[in-house]
Amino acid sequence: MARPYWTGRIQVSLVSFGVQLFVATESKNQISFHQISRSTGERVRHQKVLQSAVDSDSENVGPAVGKDEIVKGYEYRKGEYIIIEPSELENLRVPSKHTIEVNQFVGFDELLPEYIEKPYFVVPENDSQAEAFAVIREALQKSGKVAIGKVSFAGREHIVAIRPAGDEAHGGMMAYTLRYSNELRSEREYFRDLQKVEINEESLELAETLIAKKSTKLDLSKFEDGYEVAVKELVQAKVNKQPVPKDEVEQPRGNVVNLMDALRKSLGGADSGSGKRVPKKPAASVKDESKKGIGLVKPSSKASAKRKTA
Repeated sequence: MARPYWTGRIQVSLVSFGVQLFVATESKNQISFHQISRSTGERVRHQKVLQSAVDSDSENVGPAVGKDEIVKGYEYRKGEYIIIEPSELENLRVPSKHTIEVNQFVGFDELLPEYIEKPYFVVPENDSQAEAFAVIREALQKSGKVAIGKVSFAGREHIVAIRPAGDEAHGGMMAYTLRYSNELRSEREYFRDLQKVEINEESLELAETLIAKKSTKLDLSKFEDGYEVAVKELVQAKVNKQPVPKDEVEQPRGNVVNLMDALRKSLGGADSGSGKRVPKKPAASVKDESKKGIGLVKPSSKASAKRKTA
């Protein structure tokens, strides 16, 4: 098993037990680029040099600064820095470096996805910690609550949410680092100018039927990174001196149809199989919708033929 990313304790009031956090994600991106010279094809390397050498008029920027000579510096005044040693950062007085103190419990539905940053697996530090770990986990499971606290690693203190893992058989927990409230931009700035739209009840019913028809359990294994696939195709074509594939965006053509017709066509003009009847189109509603200017572009017959062939 991989080395734990963080080892410490979870404290709930007077109950305390040791845990280990493991990073729950890994990068699967197989495409990476290097900077190379167009004229020679050689890889370009970057060097760290003194700012004074860059600011000078001389073409010679001087030797690169050695790795052992580089330290962290905090700019306390314009152009003036104070050196911060690694040992001083390690000895900062931050209690959450060692203990996640739970100070509140919230419902899981209160954790908005936009606040969640990164997931971690949480396991007991050793067998002697397993009982307290299991009791708190079961209590969270039965109450439907999430423990909220703070943990310090990677150069900052994070808000952390802890909940039972989804798989009951393994009995573990998950921890999620969360964004601070001031890190999320205000939604009002982006939503305040949205036009108020009167929703047609029949269109809404059709949309709900369409959603019910396409509803299924989430299976992320069915998805792949299409960008990575396309880059591989590009690389292979250039290596084999074949024509480079290009993006072909088909321009929308055909007649404009109203929203209700588009919804009906999406449902195939039949029942969804969910037990909900697809309502018939009243002529008056169609007239009202077209007046409001709500419309989608009807695909061309050529595009439809392609889909049928596929």
